[in-house]
Amino acid sequence: MASPGKKSFPLRIDPVLWAEIERMAAQELRSANAQVEYLLRQALQQRGRKLPDAVKHDRHDEQDELDGHNVAPHVKTDT
Repeated sequence: MASPGKKSFPLRIDPVLWAEIERMAAQELRSANAQVEYLLRQALQQRGRKLPDAVKHDRHDEQDELDGHNVAPHVKTDT
């Protein structure tokens, strides 16, 4: 289902690249679509591009992750 206020567009992408994006997304508990958006935001930030304040992040902790802060501590369980 499309998110309101988000631009949709078809994307032609190398299947090997898409498979890696899907693997990364699964490891980081995101959809492949959210992973692409996350990677694009990260790339823009690394290149010194600032998005307007009106653009909202899907996850509250995305900006912390982009800033290099680990916001999801690893929890060890005794099993």
